[in-house]
Amino acid sequence: MNGLPCFRRRLAAALTGIVALLALSSTHAQLSHRPDIGFHDAFDGIASGPKTDADAARFLAQATFGPTSTDISHLRSVGYQAWLNEQFTEPAATETQYLDWVAITFPEEYLADHTRLQIWTSNSAGTPDPSRGGAIPTDALRERVAFALSQIFVVSNSNGTLDYQPWALASFYDLLVADAFGNYRNLLEDVTKHPAMGIFLSSIQNQKADPNENIHPDENYAREVNQLFSVGLYQLNLDGTQKLSGGQPIPTYDQNAVRGFAAVFTGWDWNNTGCDNDTSYPCCDEDTYFYCGPYNQDDPPWQLPMQPVEAYHDNTSDKQLLNYNGVGLSGGVLLHGADAQMEMTAALDNIFYHPNIGPFIATRLIQRLVTSNPTPAYVQRVATVFNNNGSGVRGDLRAVVQAILLDAEARYGQWQLPDTFGKLREPLLKITQMWRAMAARSTSGRVDSLNPYPPIIEQIGQAPLQSPTVFNFYKPDFYPPGEVHSRGLVAPEFQILSDTFVVSTPNYLFDEIFCNYTGSEDCYYSDDPTTMQMFQDRDAPLAASNPGGLIDSYNTLFMSGQMSPFMRSVLVTRLTALTAADYGSDLGRTRVQHALYLILNSPEYSIQK
Repeated sequence: MNGLPCFRRRLAAALTGIVALLALSSTHAQLSHRPDIGFHDAFDGIASGPKTDADAARFLAQATFGPTSTDISHLRSVGYQAWLNEQFTEPAATETQYLDWVAITFPEEYLADHTRLQIWTSNSAGTPDPSRGGAIPTDALRERVAFALSQIFVVSNSNGTLDYQPWALASFYDLLVADAFGNYRNLLEDVTKHPAMGIFLSSIQNQKADPNENIHPDENYAREVNQLFSVGLYQLNLDGTQKLSGGQPIPTYDQNAVRGFAAVFTGWDWNNTGCDNDTSYPCCDEDTYFYCGPYNQDDPPWQLPMQPVEAYHDNTSDKQLLNYNGVGLSGGVLLHGADAQMEMTAALDNIFYHPNIGPFIATRLIQRLVTSNPTPAYVQRVATVFNNNGSGVRGDLRAVVQAILLDAEARYGQWQLPDTFGKLREPLLKITQMWRAMAARSTSGRVDSLNPYPPIIEQIGQAPLQSPTVFNFYKPDFYPPGEVHSRGLVAPEFQILSDTFVVSTPNYLFDEIFCNYTGSEDCYYSDDPTTMQMFQDRDAPLAASNPGGLIDSYNTLFMSGQMSPFMRSVLVTRLTALTAADYGSDLGRTRVQHALYLILNSPEYSIQK
């Protein structure tokens, strides 16, 4: 723990390197991001790829939480389609069983949201899960898609109740993992009934109107299920562009529809399955349990789908829902008289068959996985698959994910559309890619590296299921002022690239890189058994003997072979300037650390192409 002078020396050296890199970035005339695309895949097409390690790494950067050398080799050996088929059938790595294990194994420990972050980190980084006998998660694509879905169907510990309910949040995330390759219609209903969503958007214990008691159905979930989870505010063409009337966008719904959906979602409460109306326990009496809730964090109602209590459901009024031609209710009106489940089924079907759904979900998932500004043609191709997977099935998310990742724009967009293709890497994905690429592990098996002080969301602006609002960490249509806006583009992730996070995120990465490596005792918590330690010694011999070889390796692993010649030259020059005279036997690891820090904070790496 007495390595502070060494730590400061490394900090000064790293900052010198990054300042030099940024200075050269602003003056150098040629950035080579555009390799020759002629005959890249010969005549075999996309499905025959990847043809190079760089292609494989780039695909894995979109489809997982970051490539590893092993993953690259395996993908090269089996090809895109076979890899996808494997991933579609891999068993799901979940979170609730970890909380159960911690509660049993460490009964004195208080479980909170940081405990849930431990298993999220293990599942995303691919480290052994102690709650499953050290099993290593293999469902990398499923976990990545679930994270994308968590930024569409937002539930968060920013709600004061959920902040202290790790089982509820873990169960909700497990729902997203389970449904990631299922049908969107099932996902929509599962999300609607989950008690975490019921708490977050106040749909649980929502009551029918009672003017005498000044009770009105809560409109929160009714509004967001339409605006954020399904159809959006304005009518869309199949390619995601807005339909216009008189030059103005056409609203998808109005306040009457919001009131109609709010009335539909009345009468849903905690699931007290097993009570059998046992009136000796008040919460089992249908007339009273509507006001009851679970007591303990791990009580089953936190994880079970909400159930209807008909006495509180509005079945006496007709309800205006979405009104569109071709499919759905007559005039979009749901006639009264049905029970709560029947009305929910009709309402969610009304949403599911709306023509906006395909382009809306296609755009959101493309933005989260591939690029912020997909072309209308790309959106239309994916939306067409959403509408019909080729076998007459609507809403097949497995087919949608495959269509997104194997689309020509996903695979070649960096060459075809070099000025508009790509996205700012989310800070959390920078961290997971670093851990995966560097084979990070904790000594105990438990991983608490996303629970530093201050909390990770205060350092990088992002953490799973910790969005500040239902609108996610950033809005999908956000754009920074300047050229992005003037060209009609969006850059959602830039919304959390604030002045604060521009500084604090590199600081977090610095601490991870220069402190937390295998066997380290350099800094506070470096040797904590729950700290993720990166296996930097793996690459130290190469770094010591051949700095250029190390940079070439990291170019593939981190940057998918897209590093410009000038950036490579600057990095090699920087590493060569670090000598054994200054660092002795630590030279190799020191060069690895400088390479990682400079690459992960570089402008070229920060934009995922």
